Formats: sequence, structure tokens, C-alpha cells
Amino acid sequence: MHKTSAGDENHLTLTTFVVETPHGPARVHLHGADAPHAALVLGHGAGGGVAAADLVAAKDVALEKSFAVALVEQPYRVAGRRSPAPAHQLDAAWIAVLERLRGDELAGLPLVTGGRSSGARVACRTAEATGAAGVLCLAFPLHPPGRPESTRLPELQAVRVPVLVVQGAADPFGLPPSGRRRKVVTVRGNHSLRSDRDALRAAVREWLGYLKTKLL
Repeated sequence: MHKTSAGDENHLTLTTFVVETPHGPARVHLHGADAPHAALVLGHGAGGGVAAADLVAAKDVALEKSFAVALVEQPYRVAGRRSPAPAHQLDAAWIAVLERLRGDELAGLPLVTGGRSSGARVACRTAEATGAAGVLCLAFPLHPPGRPESTRLPELQAVRVPVLVVQGAADPFGLPPSGRRRKVVTVRGNHSLRSDRDALRAAVREWLGYLKTKLL
């Protein structure tokens, strides 16, 4: 494990390390704090990385709420590729990372999983396998642009734990419906979720606060 930075007045630390998966090494950026109550593990979108604005906003809010936060780079991104791996490879790599974190760095903590776009889909598909206590979906791609008939709603409907979806009102990938365990918050903007970060932060803050009452 290689520590890349450490220490502010709140005793936050950042540790970056590699986890071997069935499809190559993944990279984890683990943001820790004193006495975390739970952990949030987030994956990136298909062509982006963990520095996406919405992921950073969610990370900052989670740290405020005393969640440790792990941002995970899939093996294809670590290898320098922009084109995503097939879904089954993404899922297998994600599960391997979560198994490592649950057994080591985040042992004993309830794990909330999620991500933006493709990363949100991965978290939904693997929620049961990873033992997620909740799933945070940022810009869930309900369907390809202009193809509402090719819906991915079953991936959301299969999740049996609380789900928060934060979606841009003008997202060409569609707007998922709310459900029994699924809260959908619509904010100004499109798929990038860059237009109203305050609304995004507020939605994530409220939902994580609700989850904390359930997990503690």
C-alpha cells in the first residue's frame, strides 16, 4: 500500500493502492477519517475517471458525514484504455475490489456502493454479491440516447437495498422512475451533473444522513 498524501486538521488521509482482480489490477483511492461510521465505495463512468465532478462532490459530502470513501478505477482505466470492458468483466473486477476492502481496509464497516453512469450500473448489478447496504447512482444511464425501448430499468429494480438516483433534468440517457426503495432526485443539467453541484450535494447529504440512522 502506498500512501500518496495524508493529514489535515480533520485527520483525513488519502491512500492509493492496487488490487488484483480477475481482469487486471484495479486502483483504489481510499479517503479515510477518524472513527468512520460506514464506507462509500464509488466507481467511475465508462470513459471518465474518479476525478469527475459529481464523484468528487459525493466524496466530500460523505467525508463530512464520517464515511470513509474509496474511489475505484477499473482495470481498463488503469491500463490506459478509455473504451470500457464488457459488463461481466467490470462486475467481476468490482466484486474483487469490494471483497478486498471488506476483508482489509474497510473491515467491520457497512459498505454503501455506487458510482456515476456505467459505475452506477455496475454497483446495481453487484449489490447483492457485494453485500451493499445502499446504492448511490449518479447519472444512471436508463437507456442509450434516443432509444428508450432499450431500458436498463431492471438493473435498478433488482436492487433490494435503499437506492438514491441523482439525475440531470436534461439527461439524454433518460430519467429513472422512483420506486419502493428508490429515491430519484432531479437536478438542473445533463448527464455530467456539473450544472447544480449544490443540489447534488444536498441530495447526497440527506440520503447518507438517512442511511446512517439505519446503519448505526
